[in-house]
Amino acid sequence: MKVIKRDGRAVDYDREKIVAAIEKANDEVRPREKASKEEIKEILHYIEELDKKRMLVEDIQDIIEEKLMEHGKYELAKKYIVYRYTRALVRKQNTTDESILGLIKNQNKELATENSNKNAVLASTQRDYIAGEVSKDLTKRILLPEKISKAHEEGVLHFHDADYFLQPIFNCCLVNIKDMLENGTVMNGKLIESPKSFQVACTVTTQIIAAVASNQYGGQSVDLKHLGKYLRKSKDKFTKELKEAYEGKLPEDMIESIVEQRLKTELSAGVQTIQYQINTLMTTNGQSPFVTLFLNLDEDDEYIEENAMIIEEILKQRYKGIKNEKGVYVTPAFPKLIYVLYEHNCLKGGKYDYLTKLAVKCSSKRLYPDYISAKKMRENYEGNVFSPMGCRSFLSPWKDENGEYKFEGRFNQGVVSLNLPQIGIIADGDEEKFWKLLDERLELCYEALMCRHYALLGTKTDTSPIHWKYGAIARLESGETIDKLLKGGYSTISLGYIGLYEVTKLMKGVSHTTEEGEEFALKVMNYLRQATDRWKKETGIGFALYGTPAESLCYRFARIDKERFGIIKDVTDKGYYTNTYHVDVREKIDAFAKLKFESQFQKISSGGAISYIEIPNMRNNLKALEEIVKFIYDNIQYAEFNTKSDYCHVCGFDGEIIINENNEWECPQCGNKDHNKMNVTRRTCGYLGENFWNEGKTKEIKSRVLHL
Repeated sequence: MKVIKRDGRAVDYDREKIVAAIEKANDEVRPREKASKEEIKEILHYIEELDKKRMLVEDIQDIIEEKLMEHGKYELAKKYIVYRYTRALVRKQNTTDESILGLIKNQNKELATENSNKNAVLASTQRDYIAGEVSKDLTKRILLPEKISKAHEEGVLHFHDADYFLQPIFNCCLVNIKDMLENGTVMNGKLIESPKSFQVACTVTTQIIAAVASNQYGGQSVDLKHLGKYLRKSKDKFTKELKEAYEGKLPEDMIESIVEQRLKTELSAGVQTIQYQINTLMTTNGQSPFVTLFLNLDEDDEYIEENAMIIEEILKQRYKGIKNEKGVYVTPAFPKLIYVLYEHNCLKGGKYDYLTKLAVKCSSKRLYPDYISAKKMRENYEGNVFSPMGCRSFLSPWKDENGEYKFEGRFNQGVVSLNLPQIGIIADGDEEKFWKLLDERLELCYEALMCRHYALLGTKTDTSPIHWKYGAIARLESGETIDKLLKGGYSTISLGYIGLYEVTKLMKGVSHTTEEGEEFALKVMNYLRQATDRWKKETGIGFALYGTPAESLCYRFARIDKERFGIIKDVTDKGYYTNTYHVDVREKIDAFAKLKFESQFQKISSGGAISYIEIPNMRNNLKALEEIVKFIYDNIQYAEFNTKSDYCHVCGFDGEIIINENNEWECPQCGNKDHNKMNVTRRTCGYLGENFWNEGKTKEIKSRVLHL
């Protein structure tokens, strides 16, 4: 028999360890309370007679306690429980110590790869990680109910961001940048007045972004349509200055030409400020600000022409990239970009189609922007179009006291995600058992989410003035609590889920893309949605179902279940679970069918959802991407491309591998020429299917595989 330890390791069953633990408890009780050798043997016999291939160490300890009490050894059982609890405390303490020391020595691989946006070698990042490990330790041992901590450890659910639970800070938000720019704000005790020009507005925006990022743990989003006003201010300022100086001395058209030239210079400089400031700033959590820029060409915006100019410049600069330390242009991780498709720019002959063509060109090289269909979003959100928060979760519609919809200046309290495949594994095809177990685990998720909510109750505005006092979220008084913003649906709190494909496979034996599987998957999704709607109605708190893009969690849940339940075909054998409602990557389905199929699940995930399609390098086949973007506008709310790009395994360069003068592939960043240590994508036609070769060409193709 294999025993599954708390850290997930599988070790051989050793009866002597059980004997030693009981004997240690025996030493602390009166003679008549001691367990005899025969009674200890009986306990061992009972465990071994279960004839299980795998057992959790916690289950073995539970059996020992039960058997001791059956023998009337209540005092001994109590001592054993105390011994077990003490060992657990020591073990947790050692785990935290080892984790922190491993981080300092650059030996903690799990932390080093936990967040791709953080460099775990940097002192500033390590400082945040150390604080995070302490927070996780206290959260598991003291702050969370034991059953929630146990459920997290066993992969029943995932309590997100335990490394920040110790502090009264929240997940992600939509920054009310309009209010902060128009009415001013305060940072570090200094008043920042309303900008008088575009470039100053860009600088202030990046300062706000950095301050906000340092006082929350999730992403933030900024709608850039509010900058159009300041580009017009710059134009009016240049026009006034030039007319005062040269009216009557220079022709009117020449003055206009100079104004336009100065405006373009300011536009370029302002956008460059945003891009470089975001990528060079370091927040208190040891990374660049996790920020999304919402490229929203709202048809009702009085500054639509100025905003079209801003979006064009942002896309041009993103397409170009940012130089790294080697002077090579690379794709920056931030800011993330989301481009909104309206009737006037959805590539159907609209006035702003040229911007969408530029966006597609940018996507083909730099992955971003993602795309939101205003048409589909209005169907799902009561006619509104707004940005997801930085973590891609969406707010629910909410109206202020004047009956006006409000989205900016709102936030998410936290996330707990449910492991759907584990329920399917335990239910083993029994639907009655499945729904009963789902109810029990949803109740656990609810309790865990309420822990998030209660942790924020009573938070004073002074803990983060930029959020609560100076406009990013609200303008409350000093010393006031934020409680009213936690209730009434103003902020959301999210139930995530992983593995709809796998749970359908387990319960129905088919993929959720089949007719039978789809019916079951939709039933599960609607059941989850009904649960969050019920919680919202009962509590007045903004519960929402969230299709979280938590890629690392897909691997964590799968690893835990593989260790606990063994290898299960099409479930744990893959090493990952499929994210949320997504189609499994191994299924043969074209991009259009995938997006169309997944769109029905996005509507149910009211708290946010994103679909994506894997495509090869498509820089020479933009027409294909344009067709997909057109399809997105008519069929799905939110989608992104995952473009397979060149990659160097030596230095991590993610750009375009060059061909040098010797006709060799060479990494422009580190000079690596070893074909086995780089990926080079197909560049000929953008064909989306599998490779195939003519007979007799095997040797030639193998030697030229990188030249595809």
